[in-house]
Amino acid sequence: MQSTSLHQTSKPHTSKVIWTGRIITALCTFFLLFDGIMKLIYDPRSIEASAQLGWSEHLLPGIRIVLLICTILYIMPRTAILGAILLTGYLGGATATMVRVGEPFFFSVIFGMLVWLGILLRDTKLRSFMNLRKAGN
Repeated sequence: MQSTSLHQTSKPHTSKVIWTGRIITALCTFFLLFDGIMKLIYDPRSIEASAQLGWSEHLLPGIRIVLLICTILYIMPRTAILGAILLTGYLGGATATMVRVGEPFFFSVIFGMLVWLGILLRDTKLRSFMNLRKAGN
């Protein structure tokens, strides 16, 4: 009977954790899709910002297609971990670019952590694989 009681109290907690992960994932996804689409449609502000970071205009479609593919992989449950790994590489490149031009790079690092936090919170199998538990359990 005691184990049933513990199981019942953990369900609402698990549901909240999963929904928090979904919300974080949605926010990350909207930002990444917006960024990718703006570069893909040659928005002048995006082109100018990329040029200031040293990216030639002719490279942008390829870079943004990679971003869009990685983001799509990230939001699909079966490929979410692959998408997160690929986005980590993409954001690592963004971090390196910011360091190279002397701009603050914390946004891309924090954003990469949010990508992983979102998937970690929404994917119970990944959490159990990583064996993350509360202290004392």
